[in-house]
Order: sequence, then structure tokens, then C-alpha cells
Amino acid sequence: MIIATESMDGDITRVVLDGRLDIQGAAAIDLKLNVLAGSSKFLLIDLSKVSFLGSMGLRSIVIPAQTVHRRGGKVVLFGPVPMVEQVLKASNIDTIIPIFHDLDSAVAALC
Repeated sequence: MIIATESMDGDITRVVLDGRLDIQGAAAIDLKLNVLAGSSKFLLIDLSKVSFLGSMGLRSIVIPAQTVHRRGGKVVLFGPVPMVEQVLKASNIDTIIPIFHDLDSAVAALC
């Protein structure tokens, strides 16, 4: 799992994940994502390059999102492939972290 960040207008941090969010993938991103959650007000988590999402991967997304929410910030998920989106919806993650397929809509939801 590869994790990259990009600063966007409006104090938004875009987190691009690339690979499989399984046990090993989650272990590879947990620390960095938690650090970002502690220092960012708005997180856009780009899942467009994530090919698999398991339970540990869900945890790796939900815990940082909870941290951001507690600090008064917002988190959105962007561009999951159909299989990943199915997992997000089956676990009801989409009810607490909105999912967008259009970047402008995702950014607008954060601002």
C-alpha cells in the first residue's frame, strides 16, 4: 500500500491510497493517516486506486475520520471502485463518511 498526500485549496489534505487495504496495507498506512488526522481539518481520502478493502482497512479509515470529526473537521471518501464501494456501503461507513465520485462535489462537501 502506497500513501501520498497533496495540499489543496481550502486547507484540504488529499490522501491518495494505492494498493490493497488488507492487513498489510492497513499496517503500512495507519501511522501516517493517524498523524494526518491529528493535524488536518479537512481530509479527502482518495480511494480510486484501492483494489481491495478488508475489515482492517475499514478500521484504518474510520479511526482517523473519528479523530478529525472530534476536532471539528470533516472527512470525505473519493472515487472508490465498485467493489470497494460495496464494502463501504455494506458496513454502513457511507452513513458517517460521505462518498463522492466527482472531485468538485467532494471538495464542496468539505468547505
